[in-house]
Amino acid sequence: MVSRSYSNLLELASGDSPTFGRMNRQIPRIMAVAGIMSNIDNETKETDLSPKDRIIIVANELPIRAQRRVDGSTSGSTSSTCCSKGWNFSWDKNSLLLQLKDGLGDGAIEVIYVGCLKEEIHPNEQEEVYQVLLESFKCVPTFLPLDLYTRYYHGFCKQQLWPLFHYMLPLSPDLGGRFDRTLWQAYVSVNKIFADRIMEVINPEDDFVWIHDYHLMVLPTFLRKRFNRVKLGFFLHSPFPSSEIYKTLPIREELLRALLNSDLIGFHTFDYARHFLSCCSRMLGLTYESKRGYIGLEYYGRTVSIKILPVGIHMGQLQSVLSLPETERKVGELIERYGQMGRTMLLGVDDMDIFKGITLKLLAMEQLLIQHPEWQGKVVLVQIANPARGKGKDVKEMQAETYSTVKRINETFGRPGYDPIVLIDAPLKFYERVAYYVVAECCLVTAVRDGMNLIPYEYIVSRQGNEKLDKILKLEPNNHNHKSMLVVSEFIGCSPSLSGAIRVNPWNVDAVADAMDSALEVAEPEKQLRHEKHYKYVSTHDVGYWAHSFLQDLERSCGEHGRRRCWGIGFGLSFRVVALDQSFRKLSMEHIVSAYKRTKTRAILLDYDDTLMPQGSIDKRPSSKSIDILNTLCRDKGNLVFIVSAKSRDTLSDWFSPCEKLGIAAEHGYFLRLRKAEEWENCVAAADCSWKQIAEPVMELYTETTDGSTIEDKETALVWSYEDADPDFGSCQAKELLDHLESVLANEPVTVKRGQNYVEVKPQGVSKGLIARRMLSMMQERGTLPEFVLCIGDDRSDEDMFEVICSSTEGPSIAPRAEVFACTVGQKPSKAKYYLDDTTEIVRLMHGLASVTEQITPV
Repeated sequence: MVSRSYSNLLELASGDSPTFGRMNRQIPRIMAVAGIMSNIDNETKETDLSPKDRIIIVANELPIRAQRRVDGSTSGSTSSTCCSKGWNFSWDKNSLLLQLKDGLGDGAIEVIYVGCLKEEIHPNEQEEVYQVLLESFKCVPTFLPLDLYTRYYHGFCKQQLWPLFHYMLPLSPDLGGRFDRTLWQAYVSVNKIFADRIMEVINPEDDFVWIHDYHLMVLPTFLRKRFNRVKLGFFLHSPFPSSEIYKTLPIREELLRALLNSDLIGFHTFDYARHFLSCCSRMLGLTYESKRGYIGLEYYGRTVSIKILPVGIHMGQLQSVLSLPETERKVGELIERYGQMGRTMLLGVDDMDIFKGITLKLLAMEQLLIQHPEWQGKVVLVQIANPARGKGKDVKEMQAETYSTVKRINETFGRPGYDPIVLIDAPLKFYERVAYYVVAECCLVTAVRDGMNLIPYEYIVSRQGNEKLDKILKLEPNNHNHKSMLVVSEFIGCSPSLSGAIRVNPWNVDAVADAMDSALEVAEPEKQLRHEKHYKYVSTHDVGYWAHSFLQDLERSCGEHGRRRCWGIGFGLSFRVVALDQSFRKLSMEHIVSAYKRTKTRAILLDYDDTLMPQGSIDKRPSSKSIDILNTLCRDKGNLVFIVSAKSRDTLSDWFSPCEKLGIAAEHGYFLRLRKAEEWENCVAAADCSWKQIAEPVMELYTETTDGSTIEDKETALVWSYEDADPDFGSCQAKELLDHLESVLANEPVTVKRGQNYVEVKPQGVSKGLIARRMLSMMQERGTLPEFVLCIGDDRSDEDMFEVICSSTEGPSIAPRAEVFACTVGQKPSKAKYYLDDTTEIVRLMHGLASVTEQITPV
């Protein structure tokens, strides 16, 4: 990524001379506590290096281990540890955030972390701890009062968001817990505190901000509110539930809108991204498009990109652990304990929580021993149960059930010197866990719902081993005979990337038992092939690949920032940024009224549906107010006013019968009538509609299978509308119908187009651009070149009008230096140069022009 040089605004504020060009990009001066400024490295160092890009990584927890000092000495500090008077600090090597930094490479990018410490720091120590972490680790700690942190993390995050994102509905107070607004307020407060901390270190024009996980889902709004052009990415490490689950959340729209204030949103799997996009469609009415392989959501002129890429593991760290002497010793102990006794180890590694499916796995082991008694005494399931991250009644109940199930199975199938299940619920060091990976013949990950779960990846790399471990395992040297077997749940994020694993439904205990038996019975060459396939994927899609790919897409997503005009609208968590091209601006009432007054000959083209008539209105007839406005505009002899619609001419004739002088274009301009007293004429040659006999049966097929869809049969066109259908299913069916119609009508003189909630078949060459061209040429023939041109529409079909109007400014069909206003409804990419927000503003504008007409035109 290429970054511009920047000027430190805090230096300007303090009176220091700003530095430009080559500079040492230090963390700016920061306010550690209210009123006390700290200076980091006051001496400016000359360097020949070009400025590095900088990324601020924000997560609930810093990748730091904190340990209370027993004595007051500060000796023993190293490059990876640091001390304050009361604490020892060191990097947490197991933290994904630290592994992410390593994956980016040394010196490639400067990384600053913002987050909480796992230990509570007394207020009297916070300033000193802040300085130590900032200077030694480039970490900005976020200190939260214990009560606030409890309500935020153990309350809202773990009792409400986390269960819901794992498909657990709060059906009763005991099951998940009801929504508690005080906990939600604590969540919002903490996110705002995080934003304040980021503000202390961010250089908004240059820095990238990468927010991690569901703990900080509203943080993008607070940052976007302060810096409209902040370069902001968000990655969700948990599942994202289907819309049916998610929409039960009372603050569902607030969270969606907050996430949409990011530039890039990342998910582990397509399913999670699809659920998010479905929620945006159903609750916010947003649609997405795939452009050159990238999925993007248009949101108030900004394109929010969607990234689908599972996280990887830190290959270097895991391989170094495999080479440790203590790992080799532990592997030797496990082989002596299990291998020399002729027993095969199956391994499970899970957190002790309700979604990891530990009890179901134990029941499957029991079923295996019942259905296949030949495995009794030969197979051992070692279940490593890591401490639960959350608290509550459900965790305690799950622990009790696990212990009782293990006890019952061991009592039933155990014998002297043999327990079929070994439960390890004491914390293990990482090298000890890796040793179990090395020895296990099969790894079982049977979570009922999980975000990514890197246990299978760690197992695969551990089974690849190294030369010393091969000797301990008595494998032939230089012989690629490494093997591994995986039984994984269909409901975990890594499942799609492990095509050689045996995938199971963890709820089906019999199926899991059969999968365990199959994993044990698979031939050795087959195990080797599966292992090779998995290892190739895991080793090439590590944490560095994931981080580089995300940041590359983040830079691409932010590429338009400098070329757009941005401003914020909305209050609270409804805040969003409108981003428009420099030439695209809101139509000013004063500007257009002034132009209207100055001119004598005017051309006015108005779309009807969703322009003069609000979207979603059941009664589509124009109001009496609209009729009065149109009649007033038509009263001025210098005005030529046209309604341009996709409706049939019979419908439009009926609706606008009170308008004697109004021009009407029906069916996208196929039919034209200059005023009520004149006959309808065709803008193109008479159409042969025999193609309807082919198209209509196809549309009827999709109408029967799409509840809420309808067919409108016009004189020259057929329209399939799905405005009242399920938005996701309707959109899917529309894509299929479009392909189907294009196929069967390939040799017919028609075009098939898709618009907002409809698919239309109409004669070739018919477009609203025809009417715009005809209107201008008509005025040119009369010798009354328009000095004022107004064209308003909202749909893709109206873009043809905008194109004709805008391209005519250089031609002979309008007066020199004419005032031209091509205006679309809503902020969106358009060929129009102006926009108004909604139909209410359109009607207000037309009413204003009508008022001017009344003043300057005698009755």
